[in-house]
Amino acid sequence: MFPIPRPKLIANTYAFESEPMVKPTGFREYDARWLFGTELNLMGVQALGMGLGTLLGQLGIRREIVTGHDFRSYSASIKMALVTGLMAAGCRVHDIGLAVTPMAYFAQFALDVPACAMVTASHNENGWTGVKMGANRPLTFGPDEMGRLKEIVLNADFDLAGGGSYVFVADLAERYMRDLTDRPKITRPLKVVAACGNGTAGAFAPQVLEAIGCEVVPLDTELDHSFPRYNPNPEDLKMLHAIRDAVLEHGADVGLGFDGDGDRCGVIDDTGDEIFADKVGVMLARDLSGLHRQATFVVDVKSTGLYMTDPVLKANGATTDYWKTGHSYIKRRVNELGAVAGFEKSGHYFFNAPIGRGYDDGLVSAIAIIDMLDRNPTRRMSELKGAIAKTWSSPTMSPHCADEVKYDVARRVVARFEAMRAAGEPVAGQPITDLVTVNGVRVTTADGTWGLVRASSNKPELVVVVESPVSEARMHEIFRAVDAVLRENPEVGAYNQSL
Repeated sequence: MFPIPRPKLIANTYAFESEPMVKPTGFREYDARWLFGTELNLMGVQALGMGLGTLLGQLGIRREIVTGHDFRSYSASIKMALVTGLMAAGCRVHDIGLAVTPMAYFAQFALDVPACAMVTASHNENGWTGVKMGANRPLTFGPDEMGRLKEIVLNADFDLAGGGSYVFVADLAERYMRDLTDRPKITRPLKVVAACGNGTAGAFAPQVLEAIGCEVVPLDTELDHSFPRYNPNPEDLKMLHAIRDAVLEHGADVGLGFDGDGDRCGVIDDTGDEIFADKVGVMLARDLSGLHRQATFVVDVKSTGLYMTDPVLKANGATTDYWKTGHSYIKRRVNELGAVAGFEKSGHYFFNAPIGRGYDDGLVSAIAIIDMLDRNPTRRMSELKGAIAKTWSSPTMSPHCADEVKYDVARRVVARFEAMRAAGEPVAGQPITDLVTVNGVRVTTADGTWGLVRASSNKPELVVVVESPVSEARMHEIFRAVDAVLRENPEVGAYNQSL
């Protein structure tokens, strides 16, 4: 019998090498993330694989699964521990090797395999690992599946059916890139900075962009799992500023930044200005709503309010649904509503046919941005950005808050703003006109200025975003007001970045 996982073991001991360690908080809302070695060991990964194979059986899903790994020094060993667990639970495992996460999603279609388990910590710093999982393409797990998986693993309630098998798929990367590039080349000459932060996307992004006709300026595309210059996260200002400098140095038309596992894309315009992903979404929605009338779009609650007020979207009959933040949530909502696309402020974009297959792929997003520029041959990226209304918005800011308490703190913040609204108490000097509590709380004041607080789904943090359609000063005012409510909770720590 496989041992019941322990929440904590000491490294470099007999127990650490003889028992599984799985910290319960590593099971997130829609994927799994742990600090490798302090919250999870290899036997714990094996237990996760056995649990996932067991869950597939309970869901009535054929026990056949795609797996791959990102470019970190420990990811391959974690993947192979996962594979042993999956095989013990009777799964036929298709290993696609080193990959960006969208390659695993693509492989589900290309190989006709129902499930996937991609070993990646995405944009998290080195030391983190995790698994993105799904069993109903193109969807990934949500809270129900993750909750059941957690129960199975932590209780060692495994169905070890045996009979598993393993096959290595040697040509999946070539098939993936061919699928992206089997299309007409762009007609407009475009110079593009492709920034990968030395993460996994560096093995694929420059080739794909060149194949569709772009002149590519590679930036930090050499694979280096130490991430020597900056963490590959297109929401982090350090990465965005590095792309800005390259765009200005090379006179590029646009800069595109990809995260560590290649499912997100950030954008810098031709003048060197970063365009937060929710604003890029507005630009893409404008473009696509002209091609697909009466289109539906899905966006997350961190996103700009411009989707509701933009005159082009209104004229084209487009509707926008604000939904929970998180790639799994938005992906499911896009699928449920048959939306043309879904956009997250983090840079996860989801395109249904004919553009994509419904899952998030940073390269599909990059191609959509290039195609938008190609359809507007006389306008630069900065001009397309300038055509949408000006708002002042923050990057995503994340104050530290332990996994064990962050959801409780978020509930307290929601309750505090609800009480303020009921009492007629102003926020940042103005009355509250709207509270959206589908995912944390988004509080909007009379002039349209708003602030959001929610619990991070994948790190021990809260998430804070603010925006004002009025002025930069109002953006700062709402931030101070939101932060004051946060500081009523002593569990809230320092921000990773701030205004």
